[in-house]
Amino acid sequence: MDVLRESIEADLRKFEVPGASWAVVDGGQITEIGTAGVLRAGESAPVTPDTLFQACSISKPVAVLAMLRLVDRGLLDLDDDVNRRLTSWQVPPTSSWQPVVTLRQLASHSAGLTVHGFPGYHHEATLPTVRQILDGVAPANTFGVRVDTIPGTQFRYSGGGTMVMQQLLEDVTGTPFRDLMRELVLEPLEMSDSDYAQPLPRDRHSIAAVAHDRIGEPIAGRWHAYPELAAAGLWTTPTDLAKFAIAIQRAYAGGDGALLSPDLAREMLTPQIATTDRIGGLDHLGLGLFLADEGRRFGHSGGNEGFKCHLLAYRDVGQGAVVMTNSDNGAWLTQRAFAAIASAQDWPSYPQQLDERVVPLDEELDRIAGRYRVGDHATVELVRAGGGFDATFQGQQQPVRFIPVNAHTFVGLSAETALTVRDGQLVFAQNDAEIRCARLG
Repeated sequence: MDVLRESIEADLRKFEVPGASWAVVDGGQITEIGTAGVLRAGESAPVTPDTLFQACSISKPVAVLAMLRLVDRGLLDLDDDVNRRLTSWQVPPTSSWQPVVTLRQLASHSAGLTVHGFPGYHHEATLPTVRQILDGVAPANTFGVRVDTIPGTQFRYSGGGTMVMQQLLEDVTGTPFRDLMRELVLEPLEMSDSDYAQPLPRDRHSIAAVAHDRIGEPIAGRWHAYPELAAAGLWTTPTDLAKFAIAIQRAYAGGDGALLSPDLAREMLTPQIATTDRIGGLDHLGLGLFLADEGRRFGHSGGNEGFKCHLLAYRDVGQGAVVMTNSDNGAWLTQRAFAAIASAQDWPSYPQQLDERVVPLDEELDRIAGRYRVGDHATVELVRAGGGFDATFQGQQQPVRFIPVNAHTFVGLSAETALTVRDGQLVFAQNDAEIRCARLG
């Protein structure tokens, strides 16, 4: 589709995204594969159909398919207490109460578990084991995975819960997760460019897209490593993820040679719990997949450090697409790419409303720049840097880059902080507290 390529190439420039890759499905077949841009900003090596991207959280539904294949074989039960089968780790008690968590709840993010997502590690860092991740002990960089919400009562996205599922699959089969995924999903679907490999082997670095932050700079070390394999660890291509989507469509229809029985495919695409809205109007969770229109439309977004991607497909009409980017700004591009595909293919009931990216004008940035008192004693100096600021706090702190998320708010790239202009005054936000800032000059 020339219109799609033109749209994506324009959005690469508009949103400072170095590269993108996509695949389109129609009639249950991959009908288009496309690429645009480069592997690394400022260099000439182009994105190709074989370029590897991090699937980010799309790793989760692919892992859920493997889990469901074990359910199909009678090795697991969706509604059993996972602690009955976990041998190397257990969902711990919450105070004096021992919660019961099931695979159905883990796959639908309704198990009440903590740890939303994972920031990743420098790809040369010492990576934690699954047990260290679940317990939140060094070298893990996230807290332990615990139940703090009554399981089954509400949606609460939890990458930590997906890691409980990964540990269970390894305990039950005695097989490392990477090998298990090859056996159960990747090889049967001929996803030959896909691998739950963390860190990525060096012999594949040259064909991998480099991750970029919101200001278009490459991430230190090219990309982060994600030992949280089931939650975020898949390297793949849009073509391979399109094969996954087609496999779900085929299993639901009871097609010959489908990886999953029709009954479990229907469970996968049956709404389990309501969620917040996602790209394409996805507003419920099935098993591993976000759903809309009672499961007629399914998909999942992904966002690791420096990568953004999205998969969306239709259950009954054999349509769908996958778009992957190597930038934190990629969500703007993917949303528009899906709108263009949906329009060109006349996707049924696809919502065409787009989020608008509103950034501050140069005059507003000039007005904000300057030196401020933060609270009673601290100070900060804001110096313009691109579309945002470098903020130097008093003492010997190195500058923190703040970038715009809308016309009035800037977030810190190196710390969980924000600067907001409200009623003409600068407000510094950190640790759920807001501190008003007084201009000094």
